[in-house]
Amino acid sequence: MACRLPTQLATTPGSVDYHAHPLLIKTPSHLPCRHALSPIRLGRRRCYVQPPLIRCAAAAAANLAPGTPVRGTSILVVGATGTLGRQIVRRALDEGYDVRCLVRPRPYPADFLRDWGATVVNADLSKPETIPATLVGVHTVIDCATGRPEEPIKTVDWEGKVALIQCAKAMGIQKFVFFSIHNCDKHPEVPLMEIKYCTEKFIKDLGLNHIIIRLCGFMQGLIGQYAVPILEEKSVWGTDAPTRIAYMDTQDVARLTFIALRNEKVNGKLLTFAGPRAWTTQEVITLCERLAGQDANVTTVPVSVLRVTRQVTRLFEWTSDVADRLAFSEVLSSDTVFSVPMSETYGLLGVDAKDVVTLEKYLQDYFTNILKKLKDMKAQSKQADIYF
Repeated sequence: MACRLPTQLATTPGSVDYHAHPLLIKTPSHLPCRHALSPIRLGRRRCYVQPPLIRCAAAAAANLAPGTPVRGTSILVVGATGTLGRQIVRRALDEGYDVRCLVRPRPYPADFLRDWGATVVNADLSKPETIPATLVGVHTVIDCATGRPEEPIKTVDWEGKVALIQCAKAMGIQKFVFFSIHNCDKHPEVPLMEIKYCTEKFIKDLGLNHIIIRLCGFMQGLIGQYAVPILEEKSVWGTDAPTRIAYMDTQDVARLTFIALRNEKVNGKLLTFAGPRAWTTQEVITLCERLAGQDANVTTVPVSVLRVTRQVTRLFEWTSDVADRLAFSEVLSSDTVFSVPMSETYGLLGVDAKDVVTLEKYLQDYFTNILKKLKDMKAQSKQADIYF
């Protein structure tokens, strides 16, 4: 017997014993639950589905009475310390939302989120019993989370997301925003993209009111990958492939996300956000060289080397996660364009294309600021010199 909790529990977070009164969550019929992780075919795809991670007696949930209605401005941001997550938090606070951030317990607390005015709650998607208390009193969940590089891809990006989505459905979350990857439906051979596509399907089939947003690439990632190494005269790594990516500023992603969130016409839709122009790796490097005023030390890795390395790492269990990530790198290094026309999306959201930051403007602002700081530091250093 399946049961559903009221929209708002008449209690405070942490006061319910979720082991004594867990949730019985019914998953879609084509995603049967097993006691051991096993591949389930989803169309032409295979996904790893966990059993219901939180269980309960239906009678316990039946005795729960509805509490105070949830405010529409109450949101939970999952993955709030990440590149996109922190911009989502800042935008939400600026627009007057009551923001709660789900953050893993860590040696160094995410104090900057509290300083901004958000509430921080500790939970871990890989430990599903920690999730339900974070959802009490929440209207909308915005999921920006992804696994750490040292973790198996499926631990957070699949198993953890399944648990989060099931809990959101059971606890009556009224809207779920999920960030995915552009073209994830076209690359079932890449584990991360396959998982993103399966998660999209899982959200839709579970019947959650949702918005799915596919992204092409972040401008912020180019700073550590190209801008900083060029300034420090270190090697810049690239490939010989003509891949083109329409990078977008995460601040624009956050701004468009909240416009979509307030637009009832977007409910249940799949959107793709792309920057104004698609760039090859070499074009990005050339732009950075021009703005930095110095040449880059480019080390080119042939795509064939990535393919061979991936095949080798797949031979050993302890390197299988490396192989999974190399598969994604291989797609990014292929003859692919990660971009879509944005005119229809801009029209739907009522956004002017001129208000979206271009890569030229973003990198120009970065290099202008950083070069000014380096110049000021050099001047201060000279003033501190002592001559005899």
